[in-house]
Amino acid sequence: MKVSLFITCLSDAIYPRVGEAMVRLLAKYGVTLQFPTVQTCCGQPAFNSGYWKEARETASTIIAAFEDADFVISPSGSCTFMIHHYPKLFEDDPVMLEKALKLQAKAYEFTQFLVQVLGVTDVGAHFPHKVTYHPSCHGSRLLGVKEEPLVLMEQVKGLEFVPLPFANDCCGFGGTFSVKMSDISGAMVNEKSEHVLETEAEVLVGLDMACLMNIAGNLRYRDKPVRVMHLAELLYEGVKGA
Repeated sequence: MKVSLFITCLSDAIYPRVGEAMVRLLAKYGVTLQFPTVQTCCGQPAFNSGYWKEARETASTIIAAFEDADFVISPSGSCTFMIHHYPKLFEDDPVMLEKALKLQAKAYEFTQFLVQVLGVTDVGAHFPHKVTYHPSCHGSRLLGVKEEPLVLMEQVKGLEFVPLPFANDCCGFGGTFSVKMSDISGAMVNEKSEHVLETEAEVLVGLDMACLMNIAGNLRYRDKPVRVMHLAELLYEGVKGA
């Protein structure tokens, strides 16, 4: 099968180690990720701000980039779910609508692909640390990614999982929301960080680097030594150290 990596803007520009971890983990299961260099932003900032013409342009690029792939996987539930909006963008264009629906059907968030498609729940990792988990809004509420990350962490040797209080509360990032309503956003991430610190976890893990970047920045501002990681990073580090 031909599997392509949709790296997303933040992982590509700021957190490339997330993509590297995905590539190396999946290689363990015989999956060689293709990387179409023409890929661009998923269009979510434009879409959420009402600039649907511009969102349609970037969506067209993404559709073309992954047209030949059997599966498209991403380290972000938020960007993966944006693909689910593509049919709405192209509802008046039958040709592009069909292509958008095909892409939607084969687009998976990383842990979805690992658990649902490959049937992998134990990657053989060892990670002897106290860990808590933040379920990002788009991934958990809209894309439905709930059990997959927990199942994967459950099988990691030495990992002590501590539930995050009020885990389903938004971290306050929300893309343009954090800029347009910065005071509210700041209050929300302050609250989220307090809950992370309550767990006394050494590591905060999640599935979306936008949310993790937001929380990590707040924790650094407080000078709190909590390590913040994407789950792909944790699993790959655990495999290397096993």
